[in-house]
Amino acid sequence: MKKYINIIKTLVAVLLLQSCEDPYEGINLNEPSNQVIYTSEMDFENTVQIDGELDFGDVSAGVVSRLWTFPEGAVDIEDSDNDVTSTEATVKTTFKMLGEHEVKLHQVFKDNAYVGLEQRGKELDTTIIVKVIPEIAINISANILNNDGTLGEALNLQDNAQNEVMAGTFIRYIVKSEGEPAVYRWNLDGGDPPFSEELVDTLDVRYKKVGEFDFGLIASRARPSGEFVVAVENVLKIIPSTEPVTLDGAQEKNGGIALNFSREMNGASLDPADFTVSIMNNDTPISATVATASVDPIEGNFVILTLDNQSIFNDDQVTVSYTQGEMATADGVMADDFEDEPVLFIGKNILKDTAFDYSFETSTSANWPYQWWGAPWDMYKLNISTTKSFDGKKSAYVTLEPNGGMIIGHTDNDNVPITFPVEQGKTYEIGVWVYMEDLGKSDPSANPPDLRFYWNPNTNWGVGANPEFSADFEIGKWVYSSMLVEFQATGDYNLNIRGANDGNSQTLKFYMDNISISEAKLRQ
Repeated sequence: MKKYINIIKTLVAVLLLQSCEDPYEGINLNEPSNQVIYTSEMDFENTVQIDGELDFGDVSAGVVSRLWTFPEGAVDIEDSDNDVTSTEATVKTTFKMLGEHEVKLHQVFKDNAYVGLEQRGKELDTTIIVKVIPEIAINISANILNNDGTLGEALNLQDNAQNEVMAGTFIRYIVKSEGEPAVYRWNLDGGDPPFSEELVDTLDVRYKKVGEFDFGLIASRARPSGEFVVAVENVLKIIPSTEPVTLDGAQEKNGGIALNFSREMNGASLDPADFTVSIMNNDTPISATVATASVDPIEGNFVILTLDNQSIFNDDQVTVSYTQGEMATADGVMADDFEDEPVLFIGKNILKDTAFDYSFETSTSANWPYQWWGAPWDMYKLNISTTKSFDGKKSAYVTLEPNGGMIIGHTDNDNVPITFPVEQGKTYEIGVWVYMEDLGKSDPSANPPDLRFYWNPNTNWGVGANPEFSADFEIGKWVYSSMLVEFQATGDYNLNIRGANDGNSQTLKFYMDNISISEAKLRQ
């Protein structure tokens, strides 16, 4: 019995020894060669600020050897006396020279390596382009803007300079920048507008209030992070003007009317009885009496008219008149009378919350492509122009050939239509500002030239002219046109803009700016 027990013990020991051996020994697991390269700024086009850090990494599988090569004199490689080459998997660098630089990586793999899903050779060469930009810096100059649009007196942009400028004057700020700032935040104390985030090199600001004001501009970018701040105290002293005050427009505000004057007004000089408001709705007159007239407490160049037990709505046709009384500016200049000034409805433009370039500031003519309707709708030219603008610095300059037309959409750089959201059951106002340069010569018996805004899907082909270029359409002035529309269903829509010049033996020329779509309030 003892003999059998010893045999069993021996067998168990052998089995235990075998179980301790690696069961996968002898199995050949060939890891595929696969190229994977990264940089710490790969998601930001490998752009760094001068003296900024940039890490390079090679985490490829199956690498036998590698060699990084950096531009001579442009890079400092951390913890290395050699700033031109490295064989490390991770290389930390600082770029010390502006411009675009090539960083090269030569890799040798055990087997033919995959790059993505494509298998290539055992030796791979890769070039990474690095862009090195300077720190943000801006230089600003300011000039009085003469009435003819030329530059006048240069201003001193130093603390407490108190440049004396007459109320109602435009000042042009010109910015020279480096370091590719992506965001501007303007502080235009006392100006119209008082703040702006326009990323422009030239900004015209009108100063309508009497007083002493500061100026500031912050230029920044998110990646690579950078900022430059200009802040000047008491740089402007706006003084009373002897120039006539002008009415720059009238618009709806909280059911009443806001009159926009060229400079700050004197509230004590206002008398509601001097103003007359006319309201028509579907050819029906609506009684209206001005109850109060006051100066806006924040924007002193606005005179606010409230109506006695009445409000105005988008489907009203409203005009306001003033019979000269005692209304005067804060600096004592009497206002002239005016008659039947149209009141505009400026609502929240839903296009501002989309990629739609409503003001033609960021798009090119290629983003407003022809929609292939055939002749005569291909007989036009559209260019993005800096010659004139209602808002910002650019507009669309359109020429419609004699008896021609235009049909355009708005797309992104991949030719995908840019959309905006609307809701069923709501009424919207589609508006546009037009500056007519040349009406041409239309046949009086033919339909006048016009613009029309169509939407897709659920197009309403019966939508009317917006605007109609009749023989009495104002030339040489920005004119607002609008139309009330409804959409059949809630969803995302895109716009097509049609221009018609049939019946016109000459070319029609105009600028178009600030397309808007806003919710409308209707009279019940």
